[in-house]
Amino acid sequence: LNKRQITDILIVDELGTDFKWKNLRNLSFADYVEKDDFLDMVIEDKFDSSVKAVFHLGACSDTTEANASYLIKNNYEYSKLLAQWATTDNIRFIYASSAATYGDGSAGFSDDQDKMQNLRPLNMYGYSKHLFDLWAHRTGLLKSIVGLKYFNVFGPNEYHKADMRSFVVKAFEQLNDTGKVRLFKSYKAEYADGEQLRDFLYVKDAVDMTLFFYDNPQINGLFNIGTGKARSWNDLVKAVFAAMGKKPNLEYIEMPESIRDQYQ
Repeated sequence: LNKRQITDILIVDELGTDFKWKNLRNLSFADYVEKDDFLDMVIEDKFDSSVKAVFHLGACSDTTEANASYLIKNNYEYSKLLAQWATTDNIRFIYASSAATYGDGSAGFSDDQDKMQNLRPLNMYGYSKHLFDLWAHRTGLLKSIVGLKYFNVFGPNEYHKADMRSFVVKAFEQLNDTGKVRLFKSYKAEYADGEQLRDFLYVKDAVDMTLFFYDNPQINGLFNIGTGKARSWNDLVKAVFAAMGKKPNLEYIEMPESIRDQYQ
């Protein structure tokens, strides 16, 4: 938005004690509000009609988070309140769903709304996103808002995300520290080690796709955001080695049993 000379932006987040604040240093915006304070402002109707759009991309995206009540409140209930407020005030509402809603992929990866009921997410994070998609569809809001199912996004400014950083960052750090990269072994007969597939998307491409929907308010609904081409972990890691001018050196390790059933 800043590259479009737009600066009348309200940033809403929960900065906490990590380093997310560093991502704000080079940006121009009107104000910053913590997410709980923002929700209070919405409930108290403290915004005028000048708000043009809401990009609701924040959520707890930890796929190992086990507190279902927290995820429902943070990812589902919060999103419902924002969507209802935005649509009531005719504000363009674009929100982040997730490819995690597709579960193990056995029901396909179609963003056709009529097929949503067949999806079975593997973790509570994916289910919290799926719940909101279903609610938005059931209430008819998807006819006037946009939900974006982001696949595996990677790119700059991930240092604050701990275990939820993309594997591109993790591979870079492993290679720097140890000279090799470790990948989980495959536990599915149809895939050799490291040959499990994902759709990896560069974050700036994801931004361009998101802004497309801002520029085209006549287009609404639920959409996949990815390259449309699945690549293996091996392929991704070899690209990291090549970018760093190194020969591939991979090690395949056991996956913790606690996440095997949730691994997409």
